[in-house]
Amino acid sequence: PRSYLFVPGDRPERFAKALASGADAVVLDLEDAVAPAAKAAARAAIGEWLRGAAAGDVQVLVRLNDVATPWFADDLAMLAGCSAARAGVMLPKAEQASQLAAVRQVLPEAPVLALVESAAGVANVDAVAASPGVSRLAFGTLDFALDLGIDIADDAAGLAYAASRIAIASRAAGLAAPVAGVTPDLKNEARLLADFAWARRLGFAAKLCIHPAQVAPLHAALRPGDDELAWARRVLDAVAAQPSGAVQLDGRMVDRPVVLRAQALLARAGR
Repeated sequence: PRSYLFVPGDRPERFAKALASGADAVVLDLEDAVAPAAKAAARAAIGEWLRGAAAGDVQVLVRLNDVATPWFADDLAMLAGCSAARAGVMLPKAEQASQLAAVRQVLPEAPVLALVESAAGVANVDAVAASPGVSRLAFGTLDFALDLGIDIADDAAGLAYAASRIAIASRAAGLAAPVAGVTPDLKNEARLLADFAWARRLGFAAKLCIHPAQVAPLHAALRPGDDELAWARRVLDAVAAQPSGAVQLDGRMVDRPVVLRAQALLARAGR
């Protein structure tokens, strides 16, 4: 998925709307979006919906409450009772392989998106990424900034080291490129795209969204431009015209990484 759209777990009337938003994945949220007094009702609403819903091509995940909370075990039990729905899991505050093992013990088949959002999570990110069942990593930028006491309102420089660690750990573990954190400015498309462009430069390929209006601009930003596609076609044409020996294009050597980038651009455009 390119986009993961959060929807509060205690707002079941929004679930179908989230599925129709165009997002590649919808995250039914039991954690930050739900007040403590509403946790049980949200859990029941998600369970009822999962047992009867048809998500189609949209991937559905449930963001649990983290392992240290009193709600974690009940969240897992609810999902275990909805195993036929094949929902994925988003695990917040992912910091140790043992946390992933606790999820896998109850939900051995569920893919887990591990949300790294603390200094401890970044320090142990290699072990988290290599844990059985983890399908992808995501960067919880707001909680990470809070943990370190840094201000990222106007400058994301304080996130660069952690973001790079997450991207490298993902690649080393053979996972898909990680998911960038949320942009809280709901109506600021320029900020959304700037945040994502910054994350893309560090190796991220998807983003967490908190409003349906963020989905379409994000997908558009991921589509290659006409100039990029024209370049990619010229690269592949040049290689096809000279299948053996060195190939040059515009005075530059066309080697394997260049060919693979051209193929990737065309594949993204096809999607």
